[in-house]
Amino acid sequence: MRTSTAPDPSPPSPPAAPAQADETARRTRALALACTVGLIVLGLAWELWLSPTGSGTLAVKVLPLLLPLAGLWRYRMVTYRWLSLLVWLYVGEGALRATSEGGLSQWLAAVELVLALALFVACSVHVRARLARARATPPA
Repeated sequence: MRTSTAPDPSPPSPPAAPAQADETARRTRALALACTVGLIVLGLAWELWLSPTGSGTLAVKVLPLLLPLAGLWRYRMVTYRWLSLLVWLYVGEGALRATSEGGLSQWLAAVELVLALALFVACSVHVRARLARARATPPA
């Protein structure tokens, strides 16, 4: 006689709960969140009010930055990894516009460049620290 067991309907537990995060992870998460929100606010303000180019359609460039917010908040390692690659689009735009434009747009581009580089550093340090911590702790 065979008995079938129904699959467990409960969702899987999230990996690396925030309660287990060390000081480096908390600080890099705070920096990554601050830089991401800063890039969103800067991009919207720049393209809609401060120095708009065209009809403000370039404001859509901040839409990809909305996607990682939940993953950053929940310490999702994969979010930090792909965000460290995505941010290079904003580094490139900041570097290009900081050297090719003048006036207020040049200063806004420099701020974008600094925020994007700080975001890359925060993501890189976060991933390296979490991988080092995972190697140092023996499996349970």
